[in-house]
Parts: sequence; C-alpha cells; structure tokens
Amino acid sequence: MGHRRIVTRYLLASRVLMSALVLCWASQASASVFGDIRGIVFDPQHRAIAGANIRVRSKSSDFVKNIQSDAAGQFLFRAIPIGEYTITIEAAGFKSIEQPITVVSGSVSVLSFRMTIAPLSQRVDVVATNETAQMDSPTPITLIGRQEIAHTPGSDRTNSVAFITTYVPGSYLTHNQLHVRGGHQVTWLIDGVPVPNTNIADTVGAQFDPKDIEYLEVQRGSYSSEFGDRTYAIFNVAPRNGFERQRGAELLLTYGNFNQTNDQFNFGSHTKRLGYYGSITFNRSDYGLETPTEEVLHAQTKGGGGFASLIFNLSSKDQLRFVSGARRDFFQVPNDTNNQALGINDEQRETDVFTNFSWVHTFNTKVLLTVAPFYHFNRADFVGGPAAVAVSARNRRASNYAGVQTSLSFLTGRHNAKAGFFGFYQRDSNFFGLRGDDPNGVPISLEQSQKLSGNLEAAFAEDQFKPNTWLALTGGLRFTRFQGALTETATNPRVGIAINVPHLRWVLHGFYGRYYQAPPLSTVSGPLLELALRKGFDFIPLRGERDEEHQFGLSIPLRGWIIDTDYFRTGTKNFFDHNQLANSNIFFPLTIERARIRAFEITARSPLLFGRAEFHLAYSRQKIEGQGAVTGGLTDFSPPADFFLLDHDQRHTLSTGLLINLPSRAFASTTIRYGSGFVDGDNSPNHLPGHTLIDVSFGKNFGEKWLLAIQAVNVMNRRFLLDNSETFGGTHFVEPRQIYVEVKYRFHY
Repeated sequence: MGHRRIVTRYLLASRVLMSALVLCWASQASASVFGDIRGIVFDPQHRAIAGANIRVRSKSSDFVKNIQSDAAGQFLFRAIPIGEYTITIEAAGFKSIEQPITVVSGSVSVLSFRMTIAPLSQRVDVVATNETAQMDSPTPITLIGRQEIAHTPGSDRTNSVAFITTYVPGSYLTHNQLHVRGGHQVTWLIDGVPVPNTNIADTVGAQFDPKDIEYLEVQRGSYSSEFGDRTYAIFNVAPRNGFERQRGAELLLTYGNFNQTNDQFNFGSHTKRLGYYGSITFNRSDYGLETPTEEVLHAQTKGGGGFASLIFNLSSKDQLRFVSGARRDFFQVPNDTNNQALGINDEQRETDVFTNFSWVHTFNTKVLLTVAPFYHFNRADFVGGPAAVAVSARNRRASNYAGVQTSLSFLTGRHNAKAGFFGFYQRDSNFFGLRGDDPNGVPISLEQSQKLSGNLEAAFAEDQFKPNTWLALTGGLRFTRFQGALTETATNPRVGIAINVPHLRWVLHGFYGRYYQAPPLSTVSGPLLELALRKGFDFIPLRGERDEEHQFGLSIPLRGWIIDTDYFRTGTKNFFDHNQLANSNIFFPLTIERARIRAFEITARSPLLFGRAEFHLAYSRQKIEGQGAVTGGLTDFSPPADFFLLDHDQRHTLSTGLLINLPSRAFASTTIRYGSGFVDGDNSPNHLPGHTLIDVSFGKNFGEKWLLAIQAVNVMNRRFLLDNSETFGGTHFVEPRQIYVEVKYRFHY
C-alpha cells in the first residue's frame, strides 16, 4: 500500500505539476463603497416643505450627515458609505419622522415623507421602512454587519468564511476553496477598490480578517457594467474606520481545542473630519486545512497580520480614504496515516500585502468623481518534503499588481449615469522545482524560473434610468483588453429591469449580461514543457472565460420581513476549474470547454421578533455541469460525450438560524447548515449522503469593558466524507468539532 501511494503521488505530481505556475483569472472590478439617498418632504395637502432638517445617522457608528430640503421639498445625500442608517426629518409645526434605511453601493435610495401636523405634545413617528432592498437594481445583494459576524458561530475566526456561507445562498467551502453560484472566481474589494489576485487556486488563506469588517456587501450576479467580470460573486468590504468609538481600544483573546487562538488588538478614534482604525492579529491551530481522513494529522496552521484604515474629510467636497493590510500564513498540508508514517512534510506559506488610496470629490449635487490608485502583493510558496520519499516539489510564486480605478457619476432627476476606467499592470516571479526518483528509481531533478508581465484595461459606461417611480431600467457596456501570454478583447453588454408593483411594494427584476474573465499570465515552457512532452502530455494555452447570464427574481417586503427569490442560468465557455497536487489541498487551474449552471435561490431576513430575535435563511437548489474536453492546462482528463456533473455540484444547500439578544446584555446564536452532498467521485451522477451540522454561540457583556463568549462549530462532532473527487478536488472530511472561548477587554487611551 505504501509503494502504491508513492507511485500515485509521483504520477499525479508529474502530471499536475507540469501545469505549475499556471494562475487563476484576473480580477476585474470597478466599484464604489457609496450609495446615494434622495427624497422629498411634503405636508398633508401634498405641498412641498422647504427648510426641513434631514439627518442621516449610522446605526453602528457616529457617522452623521445633515441637510435641509430645498424650495421643492427635495433633498439629496451623496457618497453615503454602505450600511444601515436611521434617517430623521424635522420641520417646525410637524411631527418628526424616523425611518431605517439600508444603503448599498452604486444605487440611489428614493424616499418620500408625508409629515403630519404636530400635536400640543411633540412626538416622533417611527416609520417601518417602506423601501425594498435593491429597489432600483436587478442585482441580488446580501449585506452582513459587524455584529452578525461577531455573533454568528465561527465567523470571526481569522481564516473563516462562515459569515459568507451562513448568509449567502449557494455558497460553501469544499477542498478549502470558497464556491459561490457554482464557481470559484470571486472578486474582493476593500472600500470599493479592487484587490486584484490572479492566483486564487494556489492560495488558501483569507485576504481579510473578519474582525476588521464593518459591513460586507455581497453581490451575486446581474452586475452593472461598473462592477467587473467575476461572474460568481463580488465581496465589497467596508472596513472598520474608527467612527464607532472615541479613543477606544479592544484586546481579544481566544483559546479552544486543537490549541487554537484567534487573538487581536485593535484601536481607533475619530473627530468630525478624521477617523482612523488599526489592528494587529495572531492566530494558530492544530487544525487548519481539511483533512483526507477523519484523523487530524499534520494539519497545523499559524499566521499574523496588521490592518489600517484612515478617512479624512479634506473639505466639504473632498474626502481621502486610505486602507492597507498585510498578512503571513503558514499551513501544514494534512496527511493520511500512510503519508504520516512516511514522514511527508508538505507545507504552504503565503504572504499578502495591499494598499488602496481613494480621493472622492463632489463637484456639485449632480457630479461625483472617484480616483483610486492601488497596489497588491501576493506570494504562495508550496514546499514539498522530504525529498528522500517519492517526489518532492517546490512551487514559489510572487505577484505584484499596480493600477488605478476611476469613475465619474452624474445624478439627475431620472438618470444615474456612470463612466469609468479600471486597469492594472502585473509582474510575476515563479520558481518550480521537482526532485526525487520515479517508480523505476530513475532520479528526477528539474528547476525552472520565469518572470512574466501583463496588463489589463477595462472601460465602462452605463445609465440607470427611472422614467417613473415604479420602473427602473439599467443599460451599459463594458470593454476589456487583456495582454499577457496572449491578447484578448471583449465587449460585453448588460441590461436590467426592476419593476416596483404599486401598493404591494414587491419588486420584479430581470437581467441579461455577458462577461469576460482574463486568463492567467503563466505559460509552460523550457524544461517543464520538455518533460511534459516526454511524458506524452502537451500544454494547451489558457484563454479567458466568457459567460452569459440570464436572471430574474422577486423581492417581497412583508411586515418587516425581506424575502428575495431569484433564478439564474449561466452558460460558460472555457470554464475555470482546477486540478490538485496529489492529495495536498493545493490546486492549479485548467479550463473546460463549456459549463452551465442553473439555480433557484431564496433568502429571508426577519425584523426584530418579540423585541429580541432575528431569523435568517439562505437556500439554493443548483445544478453544475461541464461539457467537452479540457481547453487549457495539462491533464489527461477524458470527459463524457454529453454534459457531466462537476465535482462541486451539490443540489441543495441550506443555512438558517437565529440571533437572540438576551436580557442582561447577553446574546445567543445558532446556525443549522445542510448540504445534500457533492458528487460521489467516479460514481457520478450519484452524490454523497446529505449532512446537517449545528453551530452555537453564547456571550455576555460585563459592564462596558468586558465580554465573555463561547462558540462551537459542528457541536455534534459529525465527521463524514465531504468530497472525494480524484480528478479535480481530492478527498476531504468535514471539519471536526471546535469549541473556543473569547474574552474581550475594551478600554480608552
């Protein structure tokens, strides 16, 4: 059995490592972290109220803006950061009004307030929001706040994506890769500025620590032309910025089984013009990556990082925003019992550094300019060992990205027009090495270094047109040019519609769009290509993925509940997937000729129930199929003649739970996760058995300074086979039960 493992390890490594240095898709996004609020104020006779005082205040910080209505009773707030707010309207002789509102990026919230005559004793009317989410946009959006991240079980761990898989339908983690809507290519933005990363398949660490997030805006398809080409999801991070505290600091210490810690020290403060936030984190655990057996062997992880955010209002028309972060992570690649006995000691080391700077200039109430230069460095270093056993591999890749994003927005009575540019230059340095003996005892020694460069430019223009209060039309065009190992261009149209059904306030939305995702920079050449040819393989150049999406859905507000449903179908040419390095949890990309993804999704969020509890649900029924041969990369995969199920196909994915505010400043939370099972390896179309997991958390504040919490993931400790695709994914078991205690101390400096 041990010899068979060695042979299998060599054969898989010699095939898959031929495609080493192949990179994932280019991140193309041009987005903002702002939305606009527009409205009108009138009296009981429907006459405009001029000079009314309107205030917008954040629910999670001290951010506030004030304005007065004009002679026509109208008002407009520009460049409001994404998040949850309370809007207050006050006018002499009228009852004051308060209403909650949620702001999402790139949209205009249109409000109408009818004020009533004030009685002798003044009071405030608190109005339940009559605005449905994304009323002007066909894009399904999920907004996740800092408190939800902190209270949802397992979500605030450093490398966790539980805050995504809990609230976003069709999202799950398998073979240590986040999948959303049937694909892997997601875009991360910080403060609305993209963090380009063309190497997703060979990194397993998270780029952002969940504890540094104020809000996460998740967009799932139906993107405007402004928002790039990552078909499967866009994650727009609004970081903590100091506006939630005054010279305040927090020390968070955790400890749990597997000797895990997720520690952080953060601090921040603000004035009327300046807000700043900084953090230092450290994490370690004896369980990191998913294991190939139930037993946890050689699975340690540790890392550390820092994060900083700065907002400065230079004047009433100019705002400067700066965000920077750095992380280093170390992962042991888990072993099975045979590899452990052989002394296999594979490791993955990762480094990530980014810096974004934004200048937001308001020319007037109609025109807004954003200019944002950025830099990103990312390195992945896979170290196989020891060389004395079978084949030892080394794959070290470092990427530098430098670019800029600009956008110009024109807001008029019926039009919200935008135009902009996004582009970056990329420089990669790659090293590949292979040492050891083949099954016949013939020594193998191969080393290859490459330095590659490329660039991407994208320009977009679009208009969101509202001919009346119940209809919104979106149309745009995005042109992309990529130059690397090859040169490609794409011109992609996108159109959408949102219809607000009168009286019901239900919103029907539909969308059609095309996308282009640029290919990796790397090629196979030199000794690596020669070895591949001797083994009977050839390298097929990787081309960009081209997608076509159809989507329609319905948003229903019902007594404070928001229920969103949608159906989408995505057709793909040159679908991105990946192959594994032996059973190592490390992957290299390839492309499949065609793919199609079809899904029905539903999300539900409740108002505050019984004054204490909030319910959430995210469900997806999807089918993910590929067709045709591999069109890029090195592989001997022989596909069926017709459509076949891809390894991460899971028909039913459900996450639901409650967040409960208990008396005495305590909280409790529970999450139930269900999956119907992924494809059963070579037994497709059969699927692995379904599974249900339960997570819980409980916490209590003691005074203003102390918080004590306990969180548990997979409480019942159900260990089962999660996926077993030898072709693309590998063999992995679900994470074991993890229980950890958190102690948070708050103080002022």
